[in-house]
Amino acid sequence: MQAAALAPCSAVSGSAANSAVTVGLIGAGGRGTFDASIAAKDPNARVTAVCDIFDERMERAKKAIPSADAKTYKNYRDLLAGDVDAVIIATPVFLHPEHLEAAIKAGKHIYIEKPAGVDVEGCKRVIRAADSADRKLNITFGFQQRYGPGYQKARQLVSAGAIGNIRMAHAHFIKGAVPANAQPAPKPTTYEEKIKQWHVWRDTFGDIIVETYCHSIDVLNWFLDGHPLKAYGTGGRTFEKRGDILDHVDVTFRYTKEVEAVLTGSQITAPFFRSVHEQFYGAAGTIETAREYWTHYRGRNDVVTEKSPREITIDSLAAFFQRIKDGKPENTGVRSAESTLTAILGRMAIDLRREVSWEEMMKS
Repeated sequence: MQAAALAPCSAVSGSAANSAVTVGLIGAGGRGTFDASIAAKDPNARVTAVCDIFDERMERAKKAIPSADAKTYKNYRDLLAGDVDAVIIATPVFLHPEHLEAAIKAGKHIYIEKPAGVDVEGCKRVIRAADSADRKLNITFGFQQRYGPGYQKARQLVSAGAIGNIRMAHAHFIKGAVPANAQPAPKPTTYEEKIKQWHVWRDTFGDIIVETYCHSIDVLNWFLDGHPLKAYGTGGRTFEKRGDILDHVDVTFRYTKEVEAVLTGSQITAPFFRSVHEQFYGAAGTIETAREYWTHYRGRNDVVTEKSPREITIDSLAAFFQRIKDGKPENTGVRSAESTLTAILGRMAIDLRREVSWEEMMKS
């Protein structure tokens, strides 16, 4: 009791051995509700608050989690002023820097969906906020691959030299995701319309390479030990009629030691088709990673594959709550912003139709 009385509040919040971490959800759309429903099943967590500007989304989330007695808030600052230990932030991308800053100032542990922002300045805000955070706070972005056991095993093998030095890498994020009956819509004129249509406009979504393909890009940066030096690429709108976002991209990132990684992304395949994985090629073998499995090509007739035991978002959130309980904080703000900036580098190269360096992108 004496020790608890002497410790600052941020050091003891949610750390009692026999108590669950209390969690508030900010952004009760599909992804936020999915994350919160996972949290509700974790023995180390308890969802006690939900925030969204739309009442129907809050009620739907409370039923899906389920958490019938969760407090509801229309303003995220009111939730942050409450007594939750941690927050899950799953709001539109353009709001991530603002919401992260506010949650850090409120002293909450933070699990925030990727990416860091829609533009360079937003990512710089995230870096500044993460750098300013109390070192006792856990700040985790939703790059779930970092916590999937298959990805972790594959990364350890690469580090141990199992395939030799990586000579080349590929990332595929190909699926059918553009509705067949999609129709053009005028630019939003009200804030409510902006929130409802955030996923089809670049200034709120960041475009498909930033919001979605950033998962693959984060894996590339992780396995190649840092962000690329430059990029060039192409992309376009073949089938997408909504907003102003692209529906396919091909970008080549150049890392140190002249290693190139190619990202191919598309939203316009048949709706039943999906091919999302990464491959790393070395002189002694190849490693392929995906959410559902990982494979080690060790020889001509020597291939080992292991399936993931569960959806890796569960692994990501479980690790987050366990770190809070154990008092072992992790702050992934800077590396997550760098992965987002790598996606923005690719977007900029597509827009300008020429090679763009990291330095030029950072000054833009």
